[in-house]
Amino acid sequence: MSSCAESKGASRRALLLPAAASLAAGALPLPALAQQRPRANGGRPAAPPPGAPATTPLGPLDTIARQALIVDFDTDAVLLEKNPDERMPPSSMSKLMTMYVVFDMLKQGRLKLDQELPVSERAWRMGGSKMFVQIGTQVPVEALMRGVIVQSGNDACVVFAEAISGSEQQFAELLNQKARQIGLTDSSFRNATGWPDPEHRMTCRDLARLAKRLISDFPEYYKIYNERSFTWNNISQDNRNPALARVSGADGLKTGHTEEAGYGLTASAKRGDRRLILVFNGLPSMKARAEESERLLEWGFREFENVVLFKAGDPVEEIPVHLGNRRTVPLVGGKDVVVTLPRNWRNKLQARLQYEAPLEAPVAKGQELGKLLVSGQGVPNLQLPLLAGADVDRLGLIPRIPAVIGSWFTGT
Repeated sequence: MSSCAESKGASRRALLLPAAASLAAGALPLPALAQQRPRANGGRPAAPPPGAPATTPLGPLDTIARQALIVDFDTDAVLLEKNPDERMPPSSMSKLMTMYVVFDMLKQGRLKLDQELPVSERAWRMGGSKMFVQIGTQVPVEALMRGVIVQSGNDACVVFAEAISGSEQQFAELLNQKARQIGLTDSSFRNATGWPDPEHRMTCRDLARLAKRLISDFPEYYKIYNERSFTWNNISQDNRNPALARVSGADGLKTGHTEEAGYGLTASAKRGDRRLILVFNGLPSMKARAEESERLLEWGFREFENVVLFKAGDPVEEIPVHLGNRRTVPLVGGKDVVVTLPRNWRNKLQARLQYEAPLEAPVAKGQELGKLLVSGQGVPNLQLPLLAGADVDRLGLIPRIPAVIGSWFTGT
């Protein structure tokens, strides 16, 4: 390992990461891997022309979707994107936002699973996909949840909206407020169902963010998205998500379809420690949606892997300490440092350590002492903080005397 001085007291080390680096999913969010396109107005990537392939770190990949995005759940790395920030009609995929609010109300204790909510005439008359609730009846919250998630019931969504906010219009305002709170920057809601409205819009990126929040914030309710069928009012309906039956590890989330939007899907699948989120829209048929969900998720699992650069707490380097009760202090990462890479690219990755040495005692455990700089083909330049792995106290006066004399002779 070679080193060179950058400035007085500074040191930078270059590390070649071993090909045998272990694989795991971590919790450190990292920027997208996808190659950057020229920026359009507003600082967003310029949208590819209609019919253009998606962008990936491996090069262009054809997809018939009008909009598409694949992200790694743990690292936030973008494996594939096509018009991911284009505002589009999300159709029933926007019911994910409705359920986020319902789950949040349950978490706050403002709703109960066994609480019964009234069915209005407006809810009963809702068209499109239905749970088939009956006017004038009371339906338990837990059944309504399955009516929305498994059966995609527009009527069940309206029951929730009216019970929570008094009207669907007021509930849409609540959706917009909650969306802003959780970082959905390009979504606007006008109803609870995704019913066609020129101002009801989301993006693939916002849907992926929302899917991640549903999975991480409400794991106890997320498992409902993996249920294959639900029966209400003696009518049994199957879950419309084709990935559940076609993709190993798939366990959610939601389909959508309107004439304007085409066929869409927000899906997630987990294999071992890796989870991927797929969002696409604008497919021409249910068959195409099913085939594309399988093809793109299989591609994402096959072509990429998560690589652990350093484990949390593992010493990365020992830094000399001047006049301390120990001669060195370990340099550690605060979290597992994980990146998502195309398979076989790990040998092209480089990491450099940047820190000042020697340090002056005292040093506090957890104190930021330097940075890990990561670069390589297909990886954006990353700067990650590195911390002191132990306390180092300053020597007392008597023990310091020989240390100071020794430094005169060694020049340290």
